[in-house]
Amino acid sequence: MSGPHADARHVLGGWRPADPQQEALRHAFLTLLDARDDACLRASEPGHLTASAVVLDAAGENVLLTLHPRVGMWLQLGGHCEAEDTTLAGAALREATEESGVDGLVVDPDPVHLDVHPITCSLGKPTRHFDVRFLVRTPEGAQPVRSDESLDLRWWPVDALPDNTDLGPLITAARRRS
Repeated sequence: MSGPHADARHVLGGWRPADPQQEALRHAFLTLLDARDDACLRASEPGHLTASAVVLDAAGENVLLTLHPRVGMWLQLGGHCEAEDTTLAGAALREATEESGVDGLVVDPDPVHLDVHPITCSLGKPTRHFDVRFLVRTPEGAQPVRSDESLDLRWWPVDALPDNTDLGPLITAARRRS
C-alpha cells in the first residue's frame, strides 16, 4: 500500500480524538482501510475515504463554504482522492486550492473531524463517503474565486452559519484546533 491509503492508515492510526463518537468513527475508518486496498479510490462502491478542508480565514473568524450543486447545501470544500495525491491532508489542500482559487493555503496535517454520510457520487450508485476533515488556513486578505464545481462560494461568520447546513461540530472542532 502506498499513497493516500498508507497515509490514511498511519494518520488515523495515530490520531486520538477526545470525543468518543469521533473515536468510534476512527475505528470504522481503520476497519475500512484494513478491509479494502481501494478504500481511498472512488471506485470502491461500498464506500471510500474523501478529504475535506474546513477553510478558516487568517483571523479564524470566518469559514469558506461552497454551495454544492449536487447536494444543494452549504458544505466545506473537499472531495475525492486523485492518483497524484500522496497524503489525505495533501488531497484536502489540493481540493481547497482548486475550489477556492486561493494560493498559499496551509493545511494542518492532523484531522480535526470525521464523518460518514451516504451519497450518490460520480459512480452513479449509492455509496458512503468516509470523510476525513482537515483544518486549512488562508493567508491574510485572501479573496476566494468560485470554481465551476460550485453554485456559490462565500465566507460565513463561524458563529452565523447558513440554515441549510449541519457543520456545527466540524466548525467547533476546527476552532478548537486553531
